[in-house]
Amino acid sequence: MSEEETKKEDPKAEEPAAAAAAEPEKPAEAPEEESTATFEPVVKLEEVEVKSGEEEEETLCTYRSKLFIYGETLLDKGTGNKTWKERGIGEARILRHREHQRLRFLMRQEKTMKVIANHALDPRIKLEPNAGSDRSWVWSCYDFAEGELEEKVLALRFANSDLANEFKEKYEECQKEMEALLAGEDKPDEGGEADEAAEALDKLTTSGE
Repeated sequence: MSEEETKKEDPKAEEPAAAAAAEPEKPAEAPEEESTATFEPVVKLEEVEVKSGEEEEETLCTYRSKLFIYGETLLDKGTGNKTWKERGIGEARILRHREHQRLRFLMRQEKTMKVIANHALDPRIKLEPNAGSDRSWVWSCYDFAEGELEEKVLALRFANSDLANEFKEKYEECQKEMEALLAGEDKPDEGGEADEAAEALDKLTTSGE
């Protein structure tokens, strides 16, 4: 039997070719278009300048250290039981105001930048060594870190005794500067400027006189 006769007798052999010919071609997929739509925010936030309160001051020195406060914990509130509590780690700085030249001690907690100590360099403050440590100092002061003047006992601990001693020297040096500044403000009027100003005021008359 010839090959042509075999193909005629076997119709199944022609079925795949016929099915492939009868199958419709799939349409080519259109390429995706990138969206060019823009969306305006519902609320527009304006850039706000945040002031630290230190814009008019210059930093005289800075020391990385850890601050502690002596007082009652929340659980011991009202009991009179006081212990040392850690306030935070940060840069302890002494700042001088550019206009009136007054000095203050300021410390912010690192990362959050929250003020954890803020008081004037009162010449009466005494830095005392902390018991059993040669790298920390303890002192009492009227602190304004919480937004109101409060008497507090603070302790500052440094990485080593050299830094602790260097801080004490700088702190006491700035206290002397503050003492001289305050003495100058309280000095009596030796030049008579106040008397001259009072005499000038006496000579002034109103239009009704």
